[in-house]
Amino acid sequence: MDIQFCGAAKVVTGSNYLIESREHKILIDCGMFQGNRELERKNFEKFPYNPVDIDYLILTHAHIDHSGRIPKLVKEGFKGKIISTKPTYDLCKIMLMDSAKIQEADTEWENRKRQRAGKKPIEPLYTTEEAEVSLKYFETYLYDQIIILNEDIQLRFRDAGHMLGSAIIELWIKEKGKFIKIVFSGDLGMPNRPIINNPEFIDDTDYLVIESTYGDSIHEGIGKSTQRLVEIINKTALRGGTVMIPSFAVGRTQELIYELNKYYEYNVNVEEYMNIPIYVDSPMAVLATEAFQLNSSSFNNEAKNLILKGDNPFIFSNLRYIKDQKESMALNKYEFPKVIISSSGMATAGRIRHHLKHNLWDEKNSLVFVGYQAEGTLGRIILNGVKKVKILGEEVAVNSEIYNLEGLSGHADQIMLLDWIRKFKTKPQKIFIVHGEEESSKTLSKLIEDEFNIETIIPNIGDVFTIEREDIELAKSIEVESSYLIDDINIELENIYRQIQSLNIRKEELTDPKLIEKDYNTLKNILIELQHNLMDLNMLLGK
Repeated sequence: MDIQFCGAAKVVTGSNYLIESREHKILIDCGMFQGNRELERKNFEKFPYNPVDIDYLILTHAHIDHSGRIPKLVKEGFKGKIISTKPTYDLCKIMLMDSAKIQEADTEWENRKRQRAGKKPIEPLYTTEEAEVSLKYFETYLYDQIIILNEDIQLRFRDAGHMLGSAIIELWIKEKGKFIKIVFSGDLGMPNRPIINNPEFIDDTDYLVIESTYGDSIHEGIGKSTQRLVEIINKTALRGGTVMIPSFAVGRTQELIYELNKYYEYNVNVEEYMNIPIYVDSPMAVLATEAFQLNSSSFNNEAKNLILKGDNPFIFSNLRYIKDQKESMALNKYEFPKVIISSSGMATAGRIRHHLKHNLWDEKNSLVFVGYQAEGTLGRIILNGVKKVKILGEEVAVNSEIYNLEGLSGHADQIMLLDWIRKFKTKPQKIFIVHGEEESSKTLSKLIEDEFNIETIIPNIGDVFTIEREDIELAKSIEVESSYLIDDINIELENIYRQIQSLNIRKEELTDPKLIEKDYNTLKNILIELQHNLMDLNMLLGK
């Protein structure tokens, strides 16, 4: 079978890989290219395959550089199935619709310019209607389920620990009567992240496709970065300034809220005058936070325990969510100390650009980057140390203090990437290194070859490789020892008992008139679904 690298090769965006066996064509991710104009033009190019021929699209997670061209794929003829986790689907509903609105708005603005110049109008990459249609092709599954797509293809999602719903893909494809196993790391996270679980380790594979975003760097600890963020906020507040945080609306924003909640709600040493307002200024971030709350069953134990105790980690006294554009504009007129968390995370679009235009010139303010800044983006340009930048047609001096807290990044660093490979009990025959700029990929490649003596390949966009199964017996991960399965089920039973006990303690809250009046339908649906799941469990036991 062949694997073609159609994106995220020697670049960090546009994740898209085609696997072609004798019988089937499978895509892994269908992401949007982001960064400089040359990269973004690739979004409008034809796919290097016919979307009509694709049987399945398997999605690692919802971030737009992994999902953003799905509506274009459907628009151009894809009729197969899109396989993802449930949180990924819930977040794609928000992100793809938001992306479509941006496409439409940008096209409308461009066409006004073209009309004045006597040029022909252009069409958006896709419309909101086309984005909505694409959502009908999703099928959702849980982590660790064995998903049998047909007699030749099986897969399993494992938790990648990168964002809510993010997955490592274990994929088994039968070729010439034998299964070949390929593992796609997706975007791997760091251990001990807020809200989400640690990345899972994989036992074995024939071939590995691994990300390398931070293959050449090492993060400071999440605790240290969080402490530094608080110190930056307090230092800026004391001089009457504003802290601007460009943040990815889905994932990073919710993690920041969670960490700030712990600081302001549980730290008795915070003086009242230092409880400055924290504004989340992004309509999509607000919707994404709501989607997070609907998928709390996927949270890590710390976050679950907070919820079971009745604490909503996405709400605290000095936190404000902003949806309305007028409210957003008003933030730049307020002269009191504040924090503005706004998308986009690389400062390429969205409301953050307006906040930068109004605040970046002022030396009492601070700008804090909390995620990867791709080459060619405004965020990367500022981090490179320029003194002036052009924002929304106006030249702005860069006088604010600039910080880059890589420890808050959702991507694994060099140490974690190597440790993740180290945990394979049966190492891959070859490793393809993707989703990283060339220097980062080369650094990781050399370290892997030196330590593990495994051939690595850093593909270019468009490269095709034939992958075959060597005549070695690979332990099949589908077959798991029964003792492991029993332990796994016992853990899940204990979690259920604990949660039901918590509900029993708090049952008076469930019948609170204010809750009933506000959320009756949601509450009723959750309880009905819970009853059905318990009934299914009893039916299973009665077989």
